[in-house]
Amino acid sequence: MSELRRRPLRRWATAAGTAVTATAVLASLSLAGGADTAQAAAGGEIRVNQVGYPGGAAKEAFLLVKAPVAKASWKLVDGRGRVVAHGATGASLGRWNSAYPAVYAIDFSKVRRSGSYRLVAGGAANASSPTFTIGSAKSVYGGPAADATAFFQAQRDGAATVPGQLRRKPSHLNDAHATVYAWPSFTDPDGDTIKAAPKKIVGTGPVDVSGGWFDAGDYLKFTETTSYAVAALQIAARDTGAGPSSAVGREARHGLDWLDKMWDEKTKTLYIQVGLGSGTDSGSVVGDHDVWRLPEKDDKDTAHPFLKNRPVFRAGAPGAKLSPNQAGRLAADFALAAQRYAAVSPAKARAYLSTAAQIYALADTRPGTLVTTVPYGYYPETSWQDDMAFGGAELALAAQRLHDPRGTNWLKQAATWAKGHQSEDGADTLNMYDTSALADLDLARAVRAADGPHGLAVGYDGLIGYVKGQLATGEKRAKADPFHAGAVYDDFDADSHTMGLAATARLYRAVTGDRTYDRFAAGQLGWLLGANAWGTSFMVGEGHTFPTCTAGELGNLAGSLDGSRPLEVGAIVNGPNGAEQFSDGLGDYLDGMRPCPPGDTDAYAAFDGRGSRYVDDVRSWQSSEPALDMDASGLLAFFLSK
Repeated sequence: MSELRRRPLRRWATAAGTAVTATAVLASLSLAGGADTAQAAAGGEIRVNQVGYPGGAAKEAFLLVKAPVAKASWKLVDGRGRVVAHGATGASLGRWNSAYPAVYAIDFSKVRRSGSYRLVAGGAANASSPTFTIGSAKSVYGGPAADATAFFQAQRDGAATVPGQLRRKPSHLNDAHATVYAWPSFTDPDGDTIKAAPKKIVGTGPVDVSGGWFDAGDYLKFTETTSYAVAALQIAARDTGAGPSSAVGREARHGLDWLDKMWDEKTKTLYIQVGLGSGTDSGSVVGDHDVWRLPEKDDKDTAHPFLKNRPVFRAGAPGAKLSPNQAGRLAADFALAAQRYAAVSPAKARAYLSTAAQIYALADTRPGTLVTTVPYGYYPETSWQDDMAFGGAELALAAQRLHDPRGTNWLKQAATWAKGHQSEDGADTLNMYDTSALADLDLARAVRAADGPHGLAVGYDGLIGYVKGQLATGEKRAKADPFHAGAVYDDFDADSHTMGLAATARLYRAVTGDRTYDRFAAGQLGWLLGANAWGTSFMVGEGHTFPTCTAGELGNLAGSLDGSRPLEVGAIVNGPNGAEQFSDGLGDYLDGMRPCPPGDTDAYAAFDGRGSRYVDDVRSWQSSEPALDMDASGLLAFFLSK
């Protein structure tokens, strides 16, 4: 992913080894802090899923040691101090870094009794884990699922904000009558600094683009990322039976309502972005990334006209063909809504289906460079047949529920695009850039429901086989990694990919009944929530140790300076990234940014390894910035796991 994607901004975290509960931190978060390195001095660290383990799931922890050992003993101790399981480590899973040359697995999957526990290692490698729970899947992952939903509530823009932990206020009310501008020119094709102020498109607008969600630590809004998030929320709601009035159902509707504004059905115009990223080098034009502030300040900012009255950029002229990545995902969003409302409001469902069909029919399936954002480098997507397969699959499912005869044709189109994606450049596992897992699994459902029509480019077995191949790729990586990580953590979006793999495994099991990848999925959830080299959860508020210096304006600026700063609970950050991304340092604090952590400390430096680095610092956008697509993947995984 391009470095443009994550601008230098935002956020707040707990240091490695600090046993602090989320409740305590939320009640009163002091600026004082730092890593507790006592365990490291004793010879080892135990890394666990700090949120906990479902009783029936695989349960794995990792012993990270400063010197290889022939055998280390371990015991699982319950809340009353009783040893309920014990064992010894086997062969090392591999070297992590020069300070920690060996990692050993601790498997206690046989323990199923609900309760509070901790792991203790003895002998050559003395260490103790934070306390964690074993319980039902709902009790373990219900909290993270709810907090991921709360993150989306915190990102709301417009009049319908939810105060929450960040004490949000209505913002960008001027977006209700926004002006449409032509795309600006940039001084560098790989940058986002503009040459001059964008020019108003005469005779267009104003348009109502109020509402929606902020994107990634700043206040821009994109159809590119929102369309992925809305799809994830709706699938989570649909597949768990959460109705339109549930918290996740309401949040999905909030995002969908904004997408409905960004698509002008009458003129067939798609708007793709609200807000200007960076301004000019001279400062004559100031954009979103140039000023550090709370969003409610913008409506009265007379000094910066493009912050007070934010520009809107469209994908193309009215009635023009649409970039197929955008068309496919947007069609999927509205078709998913049609499915969800089919039983409770058939008229509304048919209206959603009509919108989805209109957008899908306008897809330009012979594109050049895809249309994503302004500039394209913020989200340089290259694959699109997966999105077209996704849109067609959801249209087919919606048609089946509404008894619409067009369903067979959409089924055939979706199968053609799914087959095409299987050889498309840029194929990946589930994340915002590759939705093929969502597409193929729902298309497989549609094929099965239609009793397998003949003549499809790819059938049920081919669709399932492709998704199984993605899971096998992740599982292969995990088996070769000391902490069984299935994602690539020395590149961008490690956490989005991690949770995408977990969600894919759950969806795969729901469609096929095959539990082959259950253990792999449990491991990916564990890695994100603390069973990693750094010993931190990468989700704010979850576990004993989690990010507190997130690279986001909301999390950094909300609250007061008296130490009672709230946290951006539920935010999932990028996590580890390639060490080369930090080669120029973290840079200076921007004007208005609150320094965090105190003293420029790096609590996790000792645990960086294998070409990766994790930094919890408000300036470390490379690893600590929260984003819609990170949380979308996470929300889907948690809802499907509980």
